[in-house]
Amino acid sequence: MENKTMKFVVFSLGCRVNQYEGQSMVKKLIEHGYQATDRLEYADAYIINTCSVTSEADKKSRQAVARVKKLNANAKVYILGCSSQNNSKPFSEKDGVILVGGVADKMQFVTKIIDTLSGKCDKTVEIAPLPTVYEDDFSPSLTNSRAYIKVQDGCNNFCSYCIIPYLRGRSRSRSLDSVYNEAKELIGKTRELVITGINVSAYGKDIGLTLVDLINRLADIPMRKRFGSLECTVINDEMLQAMVNSGFCGSFHLSMQSGCDSVLKKMNRHYTSSEFLAIVELIRKYYPDAGITTDVIAGFPEESEDEFLQTLETCKSAGFLHMHVFPYSEREGTKASKMQQVDKAVRVERANRLIVLSEKMKTTFLSSQVGAVHEVFIEEKEGDYNVGYTDNFIKVYSTAPIGSCLKHTITEIYGEGVKGEIL
Repeated sequence: MENKTMKFVVFSLGCRVNQYEGQSMVKKLIEHGYQATDRLEYADAYIINTCSVTSEADKKSRQAVARVKKLNANAKVYILGCSSQNNSKPFSEKDGVILVGGVADKMQFVTKIIDTLSGKCDKTVEIAPLPTVYEDDFSPSLTNSRAYIKVQDGCNNFCSYCIIPYLRGRSRSRSLDSVYNEAKELIGKTRELVITGINVSAYGKDIGLTLVDLINRLADIPMRKRFGSLECTVINDEMLQAMVNSGFCGSFHLSMQSGCDSVLKKMNRHYTSSEFLAIVELIRKYYPDAGITTDVIAGFPEESEDEFLQTLETCKSAGFLHMHVFPYSEREGTKASKMQQVDKAVRVERANRLIVLSEKMKTTFLSSQVGAVHEVFIEEKEGDYNVGYTDNFIKVYSTAPIGSCLKHTITEIYGEGVKGEIL
């Protein structure tokens, strides 16, 4: 088959960084004459960008190979990402898998895919060494509604439950000029920019910069800007003032993980619950309507009922817009996997209590926004309404046209968010 007619699909599992990298791979393949397709069964090649953040993510990554082979048994399959970095064997042994790579030099991996599609090389497994500097070969790409810019990769935190630092390597930052130039290319193509990375909070530490330098560099980019996720330890008055001055949105995802000091210490998280709550209060000084979301792990090893109750109280005090709740998932190779494990049924029960609290806090927060005025970026149609998000990331049901960015008055709680009336 002439390679110019070959159709492909890129599946990116897991985090926003994987999504960003996957979009860049799509763009490069299209530039070389290949055709991206939404008709999955007609694809000649499947590229699976895997995730390994949990054991379940590893399982889903392996299952993805079987799923695509059912779609087209004759298709070529290419594997890369964190799961294959962790263990390439379960992938390389599967029929139809042509190339297996890891997390390093993903755009070079695309070049190898092109070589195999054109018959220049055979099946191989190549897990390259983890990079020590930022690999700046990705290209800007868009979703339907917003653009993501990757500014950092890797992590130095080594939280006791997390395997990602071992798979992604040490933290490494993208240059300010490179970030700015990509953002500038996106002007006029999207209304919102999301700054993402494996650990964005570590940005600049390896190149003599800080997040404030990044924020200030993006000040003249005329679109909504927000961070995908932040650690509370990097947030201070200087940073928040810079965000306000540079037009960053009042939405913050702070990875709390636990609201109990003794559990946080076992997790190797470098803050206390009171320090976390102080940062929440500081954020609301600069952004009074800030929508603050978080991650919480339920049933961490050795967590007692009293310790869990402390987490519940911390969450109540924070008043989150939403909590992403996860029952603890044992990850082989981490310190936490060697601790005394909490019964799985207890983990699930505690997670359910957190989810109930999350829904109550969401209702309370949304109620506080009724009557407020927010700019809403309308993204898609859902039922009888068009829906979009405010600057503080509240879902709004509106009659405004898709693609518009207009001021709305919040009128009532509705569906998964609120109704808004165009001003």
